[in-house]
Amino acid sequence: MSNELYRLTATEAARQIAAGTLKPADLMEACLARIAEREPTIHAFAHLDPAAARAAVPGPGPLHGIPIGIKDVLDTGDMPSGYGSPIWTGWRPKADSAPVAWTRAAGGVVIGKTVTTEFATRNPGATANPANPGHTPGGSSSGSAAGVADGMFPLAFGTQTAGSIIRPAAYCGAVGYKPTFATINRNGMKIMSDSLDTVGVIARSVADCAFFAGAVAGRDLGDPDTRPDRGPKAGMCRSPSWAAAAPETHALMERVAAAIAHAGATVEQRELPAPFAALTTAHPIVMNHESARALGWELAHRPDGISEGLMERLKFGLSQSETAVADAYDVFARTQAAFPDAMHGLDILITPSAPGEAPSGLEWTGDPAFNFIWTSLHVPCVSVPVGSGPNGLPLGIQIVGRRGEDRAVLAWARWVQAALD
Repeated sequence: MSNELYRLTATEAARQIAAGTLKPADLMEACLARIAEREPTIHAFAHLDPAAARAAVPGPGPLHGIPIGIKDVLDTGDMPSGYGSPIWTGWRPKADSAPVAWTRAAGGVVIGKTVTTEFATRNPGATANPANPGHTPGGSSSGSAAGVADGMFPLAFGTQTAGSIIRPAAYCGAVGYKPTFATINRNGMKIMSDSLDTVGVIARSVADCAFFAGAVAGRDLGDPDTRPDRGPKAGMCRSPSWAAAAPETHALMERVAAAIAHAGATVEQRELPAPFAALTTAHPIVMNHESARALGWELAHRPDGISEGLMERLKFGLSQSETAVADAYDVFARTQAAFPDAMHGLDILITPSAPGEAPSGLEWTGDPAFNFIWTSLHVPCVSVPVGSGPNGLPLGIQIVGRRGEDRAVLAWARWVQAALD
């Protein structure tokens, strides 16, 4: 029995711990045993100290005794924070980042630091997809998504600048939740893009996402397992990135539309108005310009430690004229203001989480084509797993809502997932 405890969702584990039928130490041991079995293949961790994880004494709170993976762009005062870069190997901050501090305050136990791509942008780490280790787990929240999906820990932090929560969750068959921008405080994160970087969570269920994010953000995000008394008004949105969709994603969107309509949803096709296509150009300008400014110290003192791929993007960011950057920020402002009208009459938009299955190989973490628009708009998104593609790898569908309507988006995401089960 104890060997299977690693399969528990966080919400179920919390219920059992509160009822006294599960000891936090037993849950930790089950997760550590799973890690010992699978880590040599998956490589989810940037830092792991089993003895320290066992010795941690969880405080009271809703996350009491739940093991949690921390993406290695979030500082931890008792563990190295390397940010996926050789420049910062072995660096030990003096304090926890805000997300980690609030995790511990809520009783969560940090089990280790999870692999991120270089500064959560380029140059993937060694993490493999648990569904097929010959394929990428996605990025940049590689270790968090792979670890949750493979049973190493029930909850993990991710961060998203383009598609770094939603895409790896979809590729690995986990649930990913990118909240409304700034829902979870970023203090103590290695920030690259001040206008885009968003802290979110990866878990095994939608309810787990609401449970975890609510605990660290100090918000009541509801219980998504409580079924609404009606179906959603849903817009099937291919988005300006539809040309990137693989055949399995074409079929997935058709299957989702039919299934949720059968379950009681009101379904219509809804595309974003033409001005939203400008985000395709604006997003990389803002992201790379801000990232280059954020890495001022590294560029000045350790340019040799920056990968060729990232350096290329930083140079692109620095080459942008003041007018080009201002115009890109203006696109962000105009589309963010226009998005509520684009969703008029709808509860949610449904759009792909990724172009298709996880690509083969570990050299590339996949295309964020179906994510960067929603990140730019600062709106909440949830990716739920919905079966598999032609190679047996997971597929995901993304539920998007208006800024600040996170509780509703989480509830509708669970409704959509249930309609597809």
